[in-house]
Amino acid sequence: MQKPLSPLRRSAPSSTTRRSLLTGMLAAGALIASRSFAAADVAQNIIDITGRSVSIRQPVRRILLGDGTLAYALALLRPEDPFNGVVAWGDNFRAADLDGYRAYQQRFPQIDQIPRFSGKTVDSIGGEQAIALRPHVVVLNMSSMTAAVTSGLLPLLKQAGIPVLFVDFRTRMFANAVRSMQILGELFGREERAAHFLRFRQQQIERVTLPLKSVTKRPLVMVERAAGLYDDCCLTYGDGNFGELVAVAGGENLGTRLLQGTFGTLSQEKVIESDPDVVLVTGANWSLYSPGGDWVNLGPGADPREGRARLQRLMQRPAYRTLRAVREKQVYAIWHPFYDNPYYFIALQRVAKWLHPELFSSLDPEATFRELHERFLPVPYQPGYWLSLNEAII
Repeated sequence: MQKPLSPLRRSAPSSTTRRSLLTGMLAAGALIASRSFAAADVAQNIIDITGRSVSIRQPVRRILLGDGTLAYALALLRPEDPFNGVVAWGDNFRAADLDGYRAYQQRFPQIDQIPRFSGKTVDSIGGEQAIALRPHVVVLNMSSMTAAVTSGLLPLLKQAGIPVLFVDFRTRMFANAVRSMQILGELFGREERAAHFLRFRQQQIERVTLPLKSVTKRPLVMVERAAGLYDDCCLTYGDGNFGELVAVAGGENLGTRLLQGTFGTLSQEKVIESDPDVVLVTGANWSLYSPGGDWVNLGPGADPREGRARLQRLMQRPAYRTLRAVREKQVYAIWHPFYDNPYYFIALQRVAKWLHPELFSSLDPEATFRELHERFLPVPYQPGYWLSLNEAII
């Protein structure tokens, strides 16, 4: 199995020596990049999600994914060989969704040979390392842009002549997912396939948004992000990401009421005082992050009995055990990777049906997700992406 890339280590050279080494590496990287592009005679300008016009030499054969979860988007666009040409990626595809990674590993065993950046942020991608991998393009999440600038990664890549594209499936998932898929479609010459997927996505979103136009009552929802992964409680979402998803699904997100920004933390006392109508936690197979954690294992093939037992234990924490939502079993768990993933509209359908079961009695999120796999993805669908504390509710 390919070992994760680790930060470069060196005995402490003088600043002059270090500058000389770095200058030489940048020059070599730029020369290698120019040689690798020599056979390509087509330059394409792509407007990324931040509005930057980025010149890309086509065809792109070597891609560095700064965030491993961008693998979900590649699988949609290139199902026949989604990770061909990926020279490195963040380890969070594997570490943050081990069951999902294994599903793709079974279909494409060569992904174990792709080098991994072991850190959880873009800061862990050393500029020198990235240049040495000779990517034709680096793709990063928009949420990493500040870190990419302050860590020096973006300036180093620019100096080496390596283009960087930003996409966003995380911060403003509804506003930015369409353009982000179009960007990747343009990058890989899969514009038509991206458009086909986006039409399907829009149809599935409208199955929720159109019926909700007549709804006036919105349940108050407490969303705990990565429940059980950390000792403290309660990580949550503000007005972006899952907070935005809850609002589109016909709920009122507690974090939006109390926080500024996309992510934040609520005290246990504030959760108790707010007495939400519904509690929703996110989970996945995080055994590589926290083997002994009480997180809810969700993902392809996850055991609902084990997950429900863990959810029950999580609801015994002080923030939740006295809540009306817990007594009435209005408690749910959903696959965490929906939060930075083009498939988030599946979560939209599932949350909407939990919040408004009568309105969406005929909506079947499981069937929608199965259809998505059959039409667009190279791996078979397996249930296990969500559960309820109430066994009678699927």
